[in-house]
Amino acid sequence: MNLKDKVAIVSGGARDIGRAISVKLAAEGAKVAVNYYNSREDADQTMREIEAVGGEAILIKGDMTKQEDVDRLVAEAVAAFGDHVDVLVNVVGGLVARKTLQEMDADFFDFLMRLNVTSTFMVTRAVAPHMGSGGSIINFASQAGRDGGGPGASAYAASKGAVMTFTRAMAKELGPSNIRVNALCPGMISTAFHDTFTKDAVRANVANATALKREGGAAEVADTVAYLASDESSFLTGVNLDINGGLFYS
Repeated sequence: MNLKDKVAIVSGGARDIGRAISVKLAAEGAKVAVNYYNSREDADQTMREIEAVGGEAILIKGDMTKQEDVDRLVAEAVAAFGDHVDVLVNVVGGLVARKTLQEMDADFFDFLMRLNVTSTFMVTRAVAPHMGSGGSIINFASQAGRDGGGPGASAYAASKGAVMTFTRAMAKELGPSNIRVNALCPGMISTAFHDTFTKDAVRANVANATALKREGGAAEVADTVAYLASDESSFLTGVNLDINGGLFYS
């Protein structure tokens, strides 16, 4: 996938899947604006890995649930690389905590929606005016958005289902400008997400339930993102692509 001289913004691009995506896009020739929020150490490590593959990138700190930070991300990216963005990858999101219906309150539910859905909406809205023909937006949904998620993940699953629907809607709205919008629905990918929220025994059982009998890797997700970002996927839009090793068939 040749992404030479394309400009990419990756929200949540400094660790785990986001890092793998940032490094992959840079390795394929894109100039990458890597957004991070919590850890400068993670961001610096991502930059080192990008430099190791001969890539070009900048780091931009910001909370993608805050409009001023979203606006600054886009402003700094276009100031560094020119007033156009070719690729947007919305990785920001999370489960935060597993809570049953009775354990949740409205504030928690609203926060999950803002983290996973509103952030995707705000970054997409801010980037779209800088995107021309051939642009590609890749959102991150989840297998949970298809099957309702595991125990205590109802708010997360609902938010990711909303990302899937937003993806389809944006494919229709932005399609006449030749901007493609797709999403990935990862299953069991070996990341800190599952280190934090999924018990080892559950991970082993889920991995064994896949057709390939294993967890996926962040690099495999990044390879798929690079394909969706490239002109090689020029007739794909509105797709919510399962990447789960055959765990769940939509």
